[in-house]
Amino acid sequence: MDAILETIVGWLWGLPLIFTVLFVGVYFSIGSKLFQFGYLPHIFKVTFGDLFKKRDKSEDSKGILTPFQAVSTAIGGSVGVGNIGGVATAIAIGGPGAVLWMWLTALLGMITKTVEVTLSVYYRNTDEKGDPFGGPTYYMEKGLGEEKNFKYWKVPAILFGIGIFTTFFITLQNYTISEALSSSFDIGMIPASFIYLVLIYIIIYGGIKRIGEIASRLVPFMCIFYVLAGLFIIFKNYSEIIPVFSLIFESAFTGIAAVGGFAGAAIAQVIRMGVARAVYSNEAGWGTSPMIHSTAKTSHPIKQGMWGAVEVFVDTIIVCTITAFTIIITGVWSSGLDGAALTLSAFEIGIGEFGRYVITISIFLFGLTTSTGWYTYYEILLRHVFGDEKKLTLKYKILLWFKWLYPIPGFLMVVYAVTFNLPGKAVWYFADITTAIPTFVNLVVLLFLSKKFFELLRDYKARYLNIGVVDPNFNVFYEDRLKKKNK
Repeated sequence: MDAILETIVGWLWGLPLIFTVLFVGVYFSIGSKLFQFGYLPHIFKVTFGDLFKKRDKSEDSKGILTPFQAVSTAIGGSVGVGNIGGVATAIAIGGPGAVLWMWLTALLGMITKTVEVTLSVYYRNTDEKGDPFGGPTYYMEKGLGEEKNFKYWKVPAILFGIGIFTTFFITLQNYTISEALSSSFDIGMIPASFIYLVLIYIIIYGGIKRIGEIASRLVPFMCIFYVLAGLFIIFKNYSEIIPVFSLIFESAFTGIAAVGGFAGAAIAQVIRMGVARAVYSNEAGWGTSPMIHSTAKTSHPIKQGMWGAVEVFVDTIIVCTITAFTIIITGVWSSGLDGAALTLSAFEIGIGEFGRYVITISIFLFGLTTSTGWYTYYEILLRHVFGDEKKLTLKYKILLWFKWLYPIPGFLMVVYAVTFNLPGKAVWYFADITTAIPTFVNLVVLLFLSKKFFELLRDYKARYLNIGVVDPNFNVFYEDRLKKKNK
């Protein structure tokens, strides 16, 4: 089974997709004149910095969530078990060198996420209640279909939608949470899974707004809680920090695998594990979190797009790095463990038994915000499919049924894994398969719509940074352009 899944993942996450992920990041980095690096202080100033200012509601357009609620939901959806179990599996299979490729993918992914969030906000739709919704399928319809007259825009949209909905059936959140709770508190995985299922129902019952409110409270706490615990272990072993960096850089180009008694991982596998896990973790290029960002109240698409860059930075450069260093610095990376069990072992060695409980609580919170955050992505896709005014009754019926069905596949996957003794590594191979197709489709579409992003970026710089001249006829949102056209 492992061999078959590894072959499929090796094919899907082969050179074409890895090249596309990195090429798109490089293309937009150069096209934006390294915006994610050169304007990093500005990015943090207008995102985290604005949280401490009194909000001027007159500057916002319509929206369901505040920008912070949107990014909290998105970070909650991305900062999850991928940061804990996924990073551990990447190191176990690809060796410490996979971490370097995760960093590189994240740094390029900061601008990729900025692009997809910006386009999702620009091309978003307003429903019958006046609430905005957007995402890759929306910019495929409007950007490719309406602006570029591409008659077959539904082909990439359908491929993207199918790819995203495969994660509805193959989901790792419930599995990883159940695995951690079972290991730490000596309860069965299936009872733990059922408890988790009930909690998801309670949160998603209130809809997207309720999810955003809960995420804005949980996400900052859970990130700080996890990071401080990891930093304690790292600085307790401060003499090993430089050797860890050396090991990461050395094995990134030589291939040292943890699994298999240091048999040596092929360089291609090291790169593949680093890139794949980075995309699964921070979701840059995957096209997922832009869907929740599209519901934010913002006066300019680039403003919300910068939250996308922050999201990737927090997710991978901070949280994933903490996980990786903790695993490597404690020496457990070559123990033969993988997934959440490897990370649990590292924290237990670093802090003692208390560390196991710290990481278990973190995994639980991360998983809960990820599962509920992903619910919003599915809902937005369904709203697009059934958004026609003639289908309103059908749309709300489907949304109601989906709300009841959503947590069940995760529970059933745990039952299946326990019943047939499915190894954790195999579960993560499934995750890689579900990310490959929508990521490839979305990245290609971003390249075709790059001109619009660069136009929006120039307009933002002119309006807010006094770089260039503001064009009074430029439409900040696609709907504004349609309104002028229909007058």
